[in-house]
Amino acid sequence: MRLVGKIDREKFKAVSEHITTDEVVITDERIAHIEQRHPGAYERFSPYIQEILSAYDIMLEDKHPHTALLIKKLEKDGAQIELVLRLHTLRDETGYKNSVLSLWEISDRRLGKYLRNRRILDSRL
Repeated sequence: MRLVGKIDREKFKAVSEHITTDEVVITDERIAHIEQRHPGAYERFSPYIQEILSAYDIMLEDKHPHTALLIKKLEKDGAQIELVLRLHTLRDETGYKNSVLSLWEISDRRLGKYLRNRRILDSRL
């Protein structure tokens, strides 16, 4: 398990009122998942995880409870990144932390679909 950043719990209250920690981790299993489904994405985008967590462009509701989809357009190379973040709440088993579930580059078309079909929780555009 690797600590990859921190969140401002106030900003994520739209996802869950009872977030237990501000620390965000990623497990080796999730890194392997990202690399299997999106080759090269973890290596390319992991340096930006904290930036995505603290300065996302759009936060969308996910179909899973206590989970947010964070979208960020990176100014450096123009890539549009999606980060799936599972928040740890009071109802969850103790000892766990907020966790990055996945990370990859998305197209404008995919973003448009999200914006039509998912609830926007926060937008900084």
